[in-house]
Amino acid sequence: MPGSTTRPDQRGHQPLLGVVALAFWLAVWQLVSMVVGQELLVPSPATVLVTLAQLAVTPAFWQTTATSLLRVLLGFLAGVLGGVVAAVLTTRYRLVDALLSPLLRVVRAAPVASFIILALVWIPTGRLPAFISFLMVVPVVWESMVQGIARQDRDLLEVAEVFGFGWWQTVRRIRIPLLLPFFATACATGMGLAWKSGVAAEVISRPAIAVGSRLQDAKIYLETPQVFAWTITVVVLSLVLEGILRWAAGRATTWLAAGTAPAGEGSVNAEA
Repeated sequence: MPGSTTRPDQRGHQPLLGVVALAFWLAVWQLVSMVVGQELLVPSPATVLVTLAQLAVTPAFWQTTATSLLRVLLGFLAGVLGGVVAAVLTTRYRLVDALLSPLLRVVRAAPVASFIILALVWIPTGRLPAFISFLMVVPVVWESMVQGIARQDRDLLEVAEVFGFGWWQTVRRIRIPLLLPFFATACATGMGLAWKSGVAAEVISRPAIAVGSRLQDAKIYLETPQVFAWTITVVVLSLVLEGILRWAAGRATTWLAAGTAPAGEGSVNAEA
């Protein structure tokens, strides 16, 4: 699997650089707010933080956030499963590839708003965000997994065959570890896309309980600090979920790597 090109000293400075970058952009935000001089247009970071704190102590905030989170996660998980299945089928069967690949490329290239408006005709507003998240995630996962399958080390697979690895051993010890970086990247990208598209669907379809609906209400009633506060909520949740996905991928890589050298069979990696 490809290794990281980041040196240990660089990784040690990353948290500090993150804090510096955050402080810099908060300062820019504060400066812009002071120059504009109208909280209605650009509220200050302090105002937004107070608004977010006021929202966070209400049960409605957590109910709304949890409902949107559930919708997006359902769409994301379904999209990941659909993308993996589509990748396996399109790389194995030419007919399936000829039928699905153009469709998936069109879905990825088309504007999200177009699908939201079209889907509103057939899908209830409460289910629309999950469907749109699913629709946006499938092509991302599919494309990344197809690339991973195409780049698998054939020599390593031949060595596994020489060592008498069965189908499951080959999948667990060779194919999955080789595909995991592509899968992790696709999931991280897909999660961000799922959030953006899911919340966009909520803004347009306006379910009764949804972050997107609250964003639209705040915009209509000119409550700009709430617009910023809800946006920050979406961004933070997206970053947290992406971090969890990357951590899980790292743990899975470690677990799979630990099982690649069983006693009595030798290490495929070492022989390769």
